[in-house]
Amino acid sequence: MSTTPSVRPLTTPDADALMEAARAAAADLGVKGSVSVLDAGGHLLGFRRDDTAVLISGETSTRKAYTALQLDAPTADLVDAVRPDGLFHTLPTALDRPLLFIAGGVPVHRDGRLIGAIGVGGGAPEQDDRIARAAIEAAGLN
Repeated sequence: MSTTPSVRPLTTPDADALMEAARAAAADLGVKGSVSVLDAGGHLLGFRRDDTAVLISGETSTRKAYTALQLDAPTADLVDAVRPDGLFHTLPTALDRPLLFIAGGVPVHRDGRLIGAIGVGGGAPEQDDRIARAAIEAAGLN
């Protein structure tokens, strides 16, 4: 009988730490946007939108997080995969739940296991990716 070691799931305090770290990283870049944190099941665990962020940033942050979670990869690394000649070129329209292949979504791991994802929307894709990665590092995850 083998037992798989358990890994502590992403918690509300983890989500709070990620959102606060993302807010600080966004402020350093002058970005007003939204941050979504999903647990391993794809459920929204935390959300924050700056008062002056474009409204669509809330939707894009959540979709980026969902995409990173489902494929266990940063969305920045997946952009080329959905081009017409890419491996996943039909994936964005093949599923009921929309995926978003724009940089800014990053999976979150603890002890090597996928426990959730963070998505950032509102800045340029490269800025959103930097903010998400900085938040994970500042929160001591991955």
